[in-house]
Amino acid sequence: MYHPLFNNPEIKEWICEVGRRVYTKGFAAANDGNISYRVGENEVLCSPTMICKGFMKHEDICMVDLDGKQLAGTRKRTSEILLHLNIMKHRPDVKAVVHCHPPHATAFAVSREAIPQCVLPEIEVFMGEVPLAPYETPGAQGFADTVTPFLKSSNTIILTNHGTVTFGKTLEEAYWKTEILDAYCRILILSKQLGGITYLNEQKSRELLDLKKKLGFDDPRFHLEDCDLCGNTAFREGYKAANAPEPNVVAFDPPPSFAGYLKPMGSGAPSSNSGFETEALVKAITDEVLAALRSR
Repeated sequence: MYHPLFNNPEIKEWICEVGRRVYTKGFAAANDGNISYRVGENEVLCSPTMICKGFMKHEDICMVDLDGKQLAGTRKRTSEILLHLNIMKHRPDVKAVVHCHPPHATAFAVSREAIPQCVLPEIEVFMGEVPLAPYETPGAQGFADTVTPFLKSSNTIILTNHGTVTFGKTLEEAYWKTEILDAYCRILILSKQLGGITYLNEQKSRELLDLKKKLGFDDPRFHLEDCDLCGNTAFREGYKAANAPEPNVVAFDPPPSFAGYLKPMGSGAPSSNSGFETEALVKAITDEVLAALRSR
């Protein structure tokens, strides 16, 4: 099969390079993950099925149309390309899509844990809230459709019990979002092990959103009246549209409502369960001391 847009060594090399990076970072074990880039009105280059992303070559790359029909390439296209194509159909501005299984972000996907907001400045400005798409068996159109309700206001989505999908105007941008997300999830997990996370207060959170607006980035919280900033999800309607349960908030409790809540500059809002954790710790130490005294 021959197609004039198939001969695109620069984009093929970018797909291979992103493949090497997700494999080297441990975001895609063995044959996991897939990568795509839109090269025409109806043409998309993508990684093939059953190939390690760290060892792809130019001749391995496939081409499909927006309906998933293979147009070129000697290897068979990935079945999960339908997810990529659905994103591109709903977001004409998107050219590149990266799907993989970064371990820290995928841990949130498996636990169905909501990713906290109002913690790190870089996340607030460059990423914002990360929704969790409901689970469906990968490969079919039903799986591809799970992300639809969240596409308008996000470029980074966690696929429940599966992995992540990130997208943008370039493959570099799409890959960066995966790397930023997994680094953030790793920080959250480590912080939880140290005792919990500290939220930014309302004033500092609003300053970050103002900065985000000045830089020209959109955020669903810009369009919500009386937004709680951190305690609510901007994707509540999306969860209803997808007929999916809202994510758990177990390990990382949201901060208290910011309504009437403004701490001094530089201070943070402690996790709402921190008092319970302290009480449990004191009890555990007391029990240990009493047990040691009784054993004498």
